[in-house]
Amino acid sequence: MKKALIFQGGWDGHEPALVSKRFAGMLEKNGIAAEIYDDHTCFADFEKLLTYDLIVACWTMGTMEGQYSRNISEAVARGVGLAGCHGGMCDAFRNDTEWQFMTGGQWVSHPGGDGVEYTVNIRHGSSPIVEGLQDFTVKSEHYYLHIDPAVEVLATTRFPLVNYYHAANKPVDMPVVWTKFWGVGRVFYNSLGHHDDVFENSPGAAVLMERGLVWAAGGKEYNEKYGLTVDKYLNNAKMY
Repeated sequence: MKKALIFQGGWDGHEPALVSKRFAGMLEKNGIAAEIYDDHTCFADFEKLLTYDLIVACWTMGTMEGQYSRNISEAVARGVGLAGCHGGMCDAFRNDTEWQFMTGGQWVSHPGGDGVEYTVNIRHGSSPIVEGLQDFTVKSEHYYLHIDPAVEVLATTRFPLVNYYHAANKPVDMPVVWTKFWGVGRVFYNSLGHHDDVFENSPGAAVLMERGLVWAAGGKEYNEKYGLTVDKYLNNAKMY
């Protein structure tokens, strides 16, 4: 049976306990056992980390001990999936550049705060995560992020909707949902989820999240089937 490690905490405004419980339910519905931790010591044992199929981040802001962060990066590079939503993944550990490199983005603003109504535009392609889904609207925070250009964008939203200094530039389509790879590990991110009820009020957001969690958890199995390893990506040169 596949298993996932969910770590929750940080700023409580994003309701990490509720969100992690919801994600655990999504995983268990798909036959993936979920363990929830409320601190970072679960990352101390690197060999144990490698036994998981997925790590789920629900931790906004804060800091993480360098070795723990490195253990996550090395585990994901070797096939353990990584997934999360909103600030729980892409506004965690703001000073950790490797975390940002691995996850694919970093929050910088939510113009207008909570309660902005906007459209999530699905980008149909080869990804099973968006198969059969249509554009939908949400009323929540409208996340503006700095994005890794290597990500595969699965959904976008248009900026600006709220007037501020950024509106002096041309309209842009900001990624909302994306996937990427870190070594042979799968990474999934969904910027929706300011509060837990976003997934209740927007069925499309919940479907994207559930499918993304399952997809990210499938990397190890795929790698074993096709003999994929991290070896060709290893490099001891200075990166940061």
